[in-house]
Amino acid sequence: MTSPVETAIRGIVTTGIMGVASINRSMRRAKGPNPYLTGVHTPLKEENTITGLKVTGTIPAALNGVYLRNGPNPLKMPNPATHHWFVGDAMLHGVRIQDGKALWYRNRWIRSAAVSEAMHEPAVSGPRGRGSPNTNVVGHAGKILAIVEAGGYPAEVTEELETRKFSDFDGTFGKAFSAHPHLDPDTGEMHAICYAGQSQTTIWHTVLGKDGKIRRNEPIEVQNGPSIHDCMITEKYVIVMDLPVTFSMAALMGGESFPYRWNPKHHARIGLLPKEGKGSDIIWCDVEPCYIFHPANAYETTDGKVIMDAAVHANMFADGAVGPDSKRTPFERLTIDPVAKKVTRKVIDATSQEFPRPDERRMGKPYRYAYTMALPEDRDPAFLGDSRLFKHDLEAGTRETHDFGAGKMPGEFVFVPAHANSGEDEGWLVGFVIDTEKKTTDFVILDARNFTGAPQATITIPVQIPPGFHGNFVAL
Repeated sequence: MTSPVETAIRGIVTTGIMGVASINRSMRRAKGPNPYLTGVHTPLKEENTITGLKVTGTIPAALNGVYLRNGPNPLKMPNPATHHWFVGDAMLHGVRIQDGKALWYRNRWIRSAAVSEAMHEPAVSGPRGRGSPNTNVVGHAGKILAIVEAGGYPAEVTEELETRKFSDFDGTFGKAFSAHPHLDPDTGEMHAICYAGQSQTTIWHTVLGKDGKIRRNEPIEVQNGPSIHDCMITEKYVIVMDLPVTFSMAALMGGESFPYRWNPKHHARIGLLPKEGKGSDIIWCDVEPCYIFHPANAYETTDGKVIMDAAVHANMFADGAVGPDSKRTPFERLTIDPVAKKVTRKVIDATSQEFPRPDERRMGKPYRYAYTMALPEDRDPAFLGDSRLFKHDLEAGTRETHDFGAGKMPGEFVFVPAHANSGEDEGWLVGFVIDTEKKTTDFVILDARNFTGAPQATITIPVQIPPGFHGNFVAL
């Protein structure tokens, strides 16, 4: 339980308290280089539009649209002692392909108030919130949105990555949105579990309608201000992961830019909320303490249980690191029993991995394939660095590996179906692969059914794009 004193302090996070935090932040000095400001994470210093890109192989003629990837890229160099990977100015990266051709690569900062001011540009319209929308980018209701959790407003961007405005969903925005809304393939609505940095006792189940407006903001009671990065859906439920990473007043006052820490006193639980239920209807199920950034998918079984597959960390942010600090991250199957109110965990693959993605037409339904990105076995201070992607066949219980080779570092790859009625792995996997020796980046297109084979196409970008977080392919 949070102490009465800390509860009172949290209730009055005033300008004075934030001022003390700012002073402490400015006084801290780094003992060495920040791994999220150096090496592959070195921020880009300028915006680019590059045409005439080199293409190796054949770009599928049916793959028409823009691949967009979001991530933090500080415009001004922050204090290395307090900079955290999860903060920093949002930068979008995009590759436009059409009729088998690579038209361009672009990168653009999202025009937050701070970025517009620093670039001596007029402010874009719309409301502002906490942070910068630097985590994900999705297409919905005919718009492209850069999004973040914890209270920041989405930024609406053009197909060319220019910031159009900041959005409150036509006046329907509640207290927060999420970096990971999930599209229900049956309704066309997006479901999210949202938390706001200033609210320690409430989170929300938010539904973004097909019309681009929020139609539901159902409050759910919690304690300690948990950081809930993602959620998952099934036919009946929204899955809520209330796990032991919570707001830390000590970290905030000490000058940390990301004030969330592992909290072993926080009750670890996973909730099943009926999609149209009240917050009080949630069924909380105990789980062994762990942390989950990203589930792959979830579905219900015939006996009433819920299966969720996820990359599972034993803990997270336990040592005040400037990025993820867990040592191993197996791919696990969690069986959630709403009758026994318990969660059983089983390791699918003990190799450390993250950023799981399925064929999202199967979201919330039984599915067969999940694609993940390997993490270094001896965890690199910069978190990433392995050269492999995995394809899990969850029916056969097998794993295929695509190894890009020494000096190559893939990020999250997303599945794009070949056509509307294609099979579950009939299509392409697309994403960025950094060449750490040449200081360039490849946009790689893999045939999902020939996963271990050579890429179907590689588009070489003469820029080393820093590892970011999440991306999606928007058909045009």
